[in-house]
Amino acid sequence: MKRKSLLAILFGIVAMFLVACGGGDDSSSEAEDVRTVGDDIEGATELTLWVFAAQHVDFYEDAAKNWNEENPDKAIKLTVETYPYDQMHNNLLLALQSGSGAPDIADIEIGRFPNFLEGEPQILPMNEHVDPIIDEFVKSRFEIYSKDGKYYGMPTHVGASVMYYNTEIMDAAGVDIESIATWDDFMAAGEKVVANTDAMMFNTFPGDYLPYFQMVSQQKSDFIDENGNPTINRQENVDALQLLLDMQDAGIAEVAPGAQPHAEEFYSYMNDGGAAAISMPIWYMGRFTDSMPDLKGKMVVRPMPAFEEGGNRSAGMGGTGTVVTNQSEHPELAKEFLAYAKLSEEGNVKLWTILGFDPIRHSVWDDERVLEDNKYFQYFGDDIFDTLTEIQDEIAATNVTPLTPDVVTELNTNTLNNVLRDGSKTPQEALDAAQEKVKSQIVE
Repeated sequence: MKRKSLLAILFGIVAMFLVACGGGDDSSSEAEDVRTVGDDIEGATELTLWVFAAQHVDFYEDAAKNWNEENPDKAIKLTVETYPYDQMHNNLLLALQSGSGAPDIADIEIGRFPNFLEGEPQILPMNEHVDPIIDEFVKSRFEIYSKDGKYYGMPTHVGASVMYYNTEIMDAAGVDIESIATWDDFMAAGEKVVANTDAMMFNTFPGDYLPYFQMVSQQKSDFIDENGNPTINRQENVDALQLLLDMQDAGIAEVAPGAQPHAEEFYSYMNDGGAAAISMPIWYMGRFTDSMPDLKGKMVVRPMPAFEEGGNRSAGMGGTGTVVTNQSEHPELAKEFLAYAKLSEEGNVKLWTILGFDPIRHSVWDDERVLEDNKYFQYFGDDIFDTLTEIQDEIAATNVTPLTPDVVTELNTNTLNNVLRDGSKTPQEALDAAQEKVKSQIVE
């Protein structure tokens, strides 16, 4: 099954790419931030890494410094370049398709990853580093970034979704957060919050499908089935979107400022006590510590409410697969360094201590270094891993296929806006339209 959209994407971004990159050789000058580690080491091998999330830079800088200390005979000069999300993915895709201009290593966001596995992948498999230790990891997260038994992307986290509660608001409203087990309980608590405080209970995000997708996935549903066919208008998906609309209609939720959980307007809104709760993956903790400092000591993490008693209270959301490209002049060294950064025990500890991500290597979850006091425990309390342990078996698998980017685009561009922002369609109508739109882009 092929998609009409890939060719359109490639041709559509050619002009932008040539203007932005001047032919593809000056990408460093176009980056938002460039940092280099190891430039003071004589004879160090130069490697370039592209990222789209500024938060990841500190992690790679630390990994490169530690690598050089432990491997002086294979020292690297690592240059990490940060680009805007769309620019980085578009430039990387075109560079790989054209055969020049790609970095040695790159982060690729989960929603864009299927584009890089179409045809003969231009990224290198990492099986020689993954296979011997796969039992130490949450294997399903590797499968998202794999094809034909080859592991191409190294995961960054499990991405377990939780509910973040502002205890100051909840206490003022007279709500015991430990009593919230289902979404019905959550809505009842929201009525108390709105009645007794100046805050909203919750927000909807018509510009980002992920918060909605969590509610879909926790029902063991998806937008794509195991055969790669779109299932956007499944009843569970309608129910999840209807719940968000019901919360808006009940006056306990409102469209978030900026319409996305990563918008600066939303950070400011939450920091000022605008809402009592937000459901996002564990990796969102870094957004709190970096952008909402006034909430330190007020926020806690708890399981998501279930749709029904005994239902799943979490979902595995988001992700970044880090790859080595086939244009690297030092592919084996690049793969060794990537394995060191993402697969080693030390690297997985650092995924938590530096980024606040739930490590993909479950064998470090009870490591004393993971449980040491740090800024995340200071911000959210010392029971973070208690919550993770409680929900670790309630994360359903998700299907990420070449169709995923089309689904994400349709949800973000039309579906959620039509229901949550302008009210032009019911959840059923909007999801039916999305189903037909995505199906129309498939060529058998």
